[in-house]
Amino acid sequence: MAIRRHQQTEGTKFPGKTYVEAVLEPAYDQAKQELLLPMIEVHKAHLVMLLEQGLLTQDEANSIAKALIRIDLEQLSQGNYNGQFEDLFFEVEHKLLELSNDASGSLHLGRSRNDMGIAIYRITLRRKLLGTIGSALRLHASLLAFAKKHTGTIIIAHTHTQQAQPTTLAHYIAAVTDSLARDIRRLQAAYANCNLSSMGAAALTTSGFTISRERVAELLAFDGLIENAYDAVSGADYVAEIAAGVQLAAINLGRFTQELLLWCTQEFAVARVAAPYVQISSIMPQKRNPVSVEHIRSLLSSIAGSSQTVLTMLHNTPFGDIVDTEDDMQPYAWKSLDTLEVVYRLLSKVIDSLQINEDVLRQRAAASFATVTELADTLVREEGLSFRNAHKIVSRLVTQAVQQGDQINDLSLQSLNEAAIHTLGLPLRLSEKQLKLALDPEHFVNVRKVRGGPSPGEMKRALKAQQYRLNSLEQWLGEREAHLASASTKLNSILFDWQIK
Repeated sequence: MAIRRHQQTEGTKFPGKTYVEAVLEPAYDQAKQELLLPMIEVHKAHLVMLLEQGLLTQDEANSIAKALIRIDLEQLSQGNYNGQFEDLFFEVEHKLLELSNDASGSLHLGRSRNDMGIAIYRITLRRKLLGTIGSALRLHASLLAFAKKHTGTIIIAHTHTQQAQPTTLAHYIAAVTDSLARDIRRLQAAYANCNLSSMGAAALTTSGFTISRERVAELLAFDGLIENAYDAVSGADYVAEIAAGVQLAAINLGRFTQELLLWCTQEFAVARVAAPYVQISSIMPQKRNPVSVEHIRSLLSSIAGSSQTVLTMLHNTPFGDIVDTEDDMQPYAWKSLDTLEVVYRLLSKVIDSLQINEDVLRQRAAASFATVTELADTLVREEGLSFRNAHKIVSRLVTQAVQQGDQINDLSLQSLNEAAIHTLGLPLRLSEKQLKLALDPEHFVNVRKVRGGPSPGEMKRALKAQQYRLNSLEQWLGEREAHLASASTKLNSILFDWQIK
């Protein structure tokens, strides 16, 4: 919530111009866009609880309910900071007093700006979390559909930025999707710790009135309470956990985005971004720049930066209610979530329309020495050699071929036997057919049937498991969104029923 140490009343001085410019006005603008609706929801839930606990009369509750229903939220959301009130909270409180003939003065019974502010922040963050998770799931679905189309598309995988072994595009993308799913689960965990109610903690010691913390939590669709009242208004790890999860998600996705940009270069010539997501050059007619992916990369870096700002601002602050964790810090968490949400959506669209040059990939795999691990494995199986000796033979074979300018198709049984004689002192029994099969990239992929490998059968199992995981995550999201919507509907229904009785 906004800075709460100063409320404009008759006789007080207008806040300093620099204070307004640096703190009060930005906080007001942010609050009217992000915190106004959650603030009203908290008012409504607290009002219902006060009546049910017998702390207000029905007439008092009706007057306050009418004011809450009649308050012009559109006007408030379009307003400008004018210094009459320190912040949006006091402006809303003033309008409610006017609309209720001062009856709403009892609405603050048994609560504080402290517990209320934390509840409003948590409501705001949980909504943004669900939105971000929803877009992450859309990207998950796009990647999964893409992988299913490319289970037979053989690529050369790289380690240390050098050609390593053949695999499939589906195998690579499934790895990206697994990483994304872990990011989603971290955001789920952050949601669980965020969606707890601070209401009823009041300033930090609860209240002497017989309020029901549990009822307010239920009305606001929180999953439970922050048990300790001091912790409720002092703990800020709920937002730090979100920031950490978002930061890691941005870093993880940035690594894939960087590779996607490399694939789009003419030198790699692997991927082609669809026309709606590229831009031309003002001077070079041939240019087809995949700038949407570039923007994704830079935005992911900005997300990591905004998240780090949250963690840095929290560092070395006192463990108590303090403004450092409020107006100045919260917007960085909002921005990181909002930006990650739209980046997930944008990348999903790019993946949906991405074109892959399968012919180039196939030719490169066939011309690469990346398959020779399987040749070493074949020598172990067929010749009974230790893998280290098999490795020495194949390493010598490839080294000599490269020195002579030979390609993988130039490797012969004779040159293999020469390497074996040099290493072991005797030739091999391997046939020409076995040699060619061992060097075939498709064979390389097909024999790697171990769990987590790229063989067609294993990829079919893995992608089926990913689809099941996606369905489960989508169900979780749907249940949470439905729960929040249902609670809001019920809360407003209670107040409406009061008006017609």
